[in-house]
Amino acid sequence: MKSASKFEKIAARCWNLLNEGKPFTPIFVLGTMVLFHAAILGSLQAVQDLMFAFIYVIPLLIIYFVFDFPLFLRNYLWIPFVIFIIIWKDIDIGLLLFSMALYFFFTVFFWGTLYYHLRIGTSWLNFTRFWKLVLKNSDSTSGNAQEQLPKFFLILSIWEMVFETNRADGVINNLSLLIFYAFILVFAYILHRYLFDWKPKVYETYSKDQGPQPGEAISDKVIVIVVDGMRKERFYEANTPFLDSLKDNGTEYMNMETVYPARTVVCFSSMFTGTYPFEHGITSNMVWKLGINVESIFDSLRKVGKKGRLLGIAHLVDSMGDDVETVTAVMHKDKADPNIMERAKKIMKEQDPDLFVVQMIGTDQTGHSQGVFYDEYLQKIHEADVLIEDFVSWLKKEGKMDNTTLFICADHGQADGIGGHGHLDEGERFVPFIVHGPHIEKGKKVQEKQSLVSMAPTISYLLGAPFPSHSRGKVLLDAIREKKEEQA
Repeated sequence: MKSASKFEKIAARCWNLLNEGKPFTPIFVLGTMVLFHAAILGSLQAVQDLMFAFIYVIPLLIIYFVFDFPLFLRNYLWIPFVIFIIIWKDIDIGLLLFSMALYFFFTVFFWGTLYYHLRIGTSWLNFTRFWKLVLKNSDSTSGNAQEQLPKFFLILSIWEMVFETNRADGVINNLSLLIFYAFILVFAYILHRYLFDWKPKVYETYSKDQGPQPGEAISDKVIVIVVDGMRKERFYEANTPFLDSLKDNGTEYMNMETVYPARTVVCFSSMFTGTYPFEHGITSNMVWKLGINVESIFDSLRKVGKKGRLLGIAHLVDSMGDDVETVTAVMHKDKADPNIMERAKKIMKEQDPDLFVVQMIGTDQTGHSQGVFYDEYLQKIHEADVLIEDFVSWLKKEGKMDNTTLFICADHGQADGIGGHGHLDEGERFVPFIVHGPHIEKGKKVQEKQSLVSMAPTISYLLGAPFPSHSRGKVLLDAIREKKEEQA
């Protein structure tokens, strides 16, 4: 299987500019205004007028970049737009209809049909389902229509009003606009301060101050298989005999909580540093500054002469750097996971790392392109089950499972719409999480709520490596049999 090329890594970052909602908004309104006024932009004066008017909407772009307006808070985005219409009574219906048509062309046909067909082989008719998913979607991507529409309607209306007023030698009431922006800022602050109350609670102390410390290694190896985007209740509905057997003969965490925002690069960074976005610095899939700000579990292992590898898509290089073995994400969705697991065998055979993390992407891709409430999504979870069984059987034959702890989990779930994840809508928050191995409790169900940030310190504990520098997660002692017996 091919690694992600340099071109693919750069292309993935460029795509994130359009895929993540916050950078998309300014790019989209800029593109819309240029296209809408293309006929007059041959004039230098028109270009200058357009750019001068753009200055007026910069404060609004900043407010929309800073505040998330997650889930039901997006409904409140219509209030400033309605107030604008009432006060200024100056909207260009043609511009708004043009922007809406452009938006749905981008999301439904370019993204949901052309992009997915070329990248993962979905049907040319995928738009017949994708338009419904866009209207329902609630995550932090540009595919969240209910969030994006009120944002760019207001920005475009103000931009157009200033542009046309200046070209007609009219006068803009700057004080009124300033007061309006101040209102939106205060309005957004109050909404997020008093209504945005579903972020997971952060562990206040570091792992090193919480109790049990890593000592002698318990496991020779740790294998972590992350089935990207596997929604918990859909996992239970899928046909997964092998994973079911791991649940029965291992420990299952029934309330394992992901982090906010539940974006893939954020979740992986939290799992393998043991801390949260405010500390490791990765706040979305769009990584503005490459690399995490804190130590990872891979750094911890190096301190004791051990090695860890992460096999995943190009996005993960942006946070985990050279610890990632990349795989190309440009292949048919039915071939991605089988190829990833073959590459996983190759890495285990040639490099034999002490910690090996594998990201399976087929389930996530199917959820994003075709939705999670369809049979294709359940089929991909079933296929993941078969591939994991084959991989574990191969590891046993190679003698690599004798004293190995196996983790099976998801980084996040997926909500309704285009497999949305980010704002912790229903279906995203709690993820499947199974631990299995010779030192793991058998048939145990842990009901207490835990966090994915516990992954890194638990691996440290199992492999006898120090906790990553800023790790805050709790060691998952409920699952570890040997240490409990020793303490008794």
